[in-house]
Amino acid sequence: MSNTTNYQELLSRKNEIMKKSVGVDYSQFELSPIAFDYEKMMKQTGYSLSEMREIQLNHGVGKTPLKELKNITALARKVSKPGYGARIFIKDEALNDSGSFKARRASIACYHAKKLGYRGVIAATSGNYGAAVASQAAKYGLKCIIVQECYDSFGVGQPEIVEKARACESYGAEVIQLSVGPELFYVFLKLLEDTGYFNASLYTSFGVSGIETLGVELIEDCLRITGKVPDTVVITNAGGGNLTGTARGILQATNFPVQIVGASVNLKGLHMASDGDFNRKSFTTGHTGFGIPFITYPDRSDVPRSGARPLRYIDRYVTVNQGEVFFMTETLSVLEGIERGPAGNTSLAAAFSLAQEMKDDQIIIVQETEYTGAGKHHQSQLSFARKNGIDIFFGNPEEEIPGKNIILPRSLDCIKARDLNLMEIKESYLNNALKNVTQVHEIDLQYLSNEINEPIDYIVNYLQGKKIKMEAKNGNQIHKVG
Repeated sequence: MSNTTNYQELLSRKNEIMKKSVGVDYSQFELSPIAFDYEKMMKQTGYSLSEMREIQLNHGVGKTPLKELKNITALARKVSKPGYGARIFIKDEALNDSGSFKARRASIACYHAKKLGYRGVIAATSGNYGAAVASQAAKYGLKCIIVQECYDSFGVGQPEIVEKARACESYGAEVIQLSVGPELFYVFLKLLEDTGYFNASLYTSFGVSGIETLGVELIEDCLRITGKVPDTVVITNAGGGNLTGTARGILQATNFPVQIVGASVNLKGLHMASDGDFNRKSFTTGHTGFGIPFITYPDRSDVPRSGARPLRYIDRYVTVNQGEVFFMTETLSVLEGIERGPAGNTSLAAAFSLAQEMKDDQIIIVQETEYTGAGKHHQSQLSFARKNGIDIFFGNPEEEIPGKNIILPRSLDCIKARDLNLMEIKESYLNNALKNVTQVHEIDLQYLSNEINEPIDYIVNYLQGKKIKMEAKNGNQIHKVG
């Protein structure tokens, strides 16, 4: 790869490179400087739900089992008040060929790349998605390059990321490992330009719509096993595509209300682009370091408009602490005989707490699991944390300080899902969307209403509070909406 390309010059060609590498002209969706046609973009895949299911099933993806965690449910009921403690189920996505739900995203992306005649695919990811893309690329005979943010300036790599690199290489992918910092996007763009490969981004409509099959299966499986739809589905949230795709699938499968809960590991105080903080966290995905920035500014991704828009669908957003997730990872192994990776158990830790708020005839589903092994194993992560000076002990997880300690719960009643203020998050989204904006139009009001799933009147009141001018298409100021 040539080193002569100036950084700013390359970034100035970002949209041109993205258009060529995805085969999508994002400008066709733009409605105003603020708004774009989200549903039109999501339909850009050109694949129906039934077609996506067939594509996935023909390539080792989907139809994973829904399993009831009877022993963990019984444990939750021990600390619930009488008549409470919902039935807890997990959708065991670790049984997809590459070991995680991200195979669903990769399957559609690689199928589409092959259909369009690309010779290979590239993805920028430190996580399970890299393995998923590499696995699916192998099935389609495509070349594959995975770009990883892997290690700090001392050359020390996160064990979970190193394990995922091993998985990618085992599927035949070339893995380019980088230190934490801004070079990731530069290298990614340069590779796309130099190779002409397809951008198998997590955030394209192809990637996000591929998860819709998971949401549909959750409903179908739950109806078949219990005769009812689930009351609550808990979804580990990072970049937002997991929650978005699953929720969209659920909405296609049932008219009954299903509460959508996002769950992230609390890494407050740790900066994801900080060299010093990089190895002081024990989770490389599913944490607030991704969850909060992406939910409040979805288009920070590697495509002009992200298909991941979680605020359109989320009903509740909770966090759990690192020690609680490690504890539930061990609990899943010793009580249910199911060994799965810690990051995928973020939503299980949340569900264990939330189940105690629900009646015992209700159903809560943990939306996915992920494979474990080597560096992804929770014991490896804890050992790595100790080497980096993190204190690990049993106590009250409320006192956990990310980057300083990991506190395993001393008792079951210490495991608590902590609510984030969704209205504050929605306001933060509006602040980002309307930065440097002095006026909005009718089309923007509807768009913003859809984006945060709040009435137009709420948007109008917000704009009035910020003294942002509102105009109708004919130029007249909007005085009242609704």
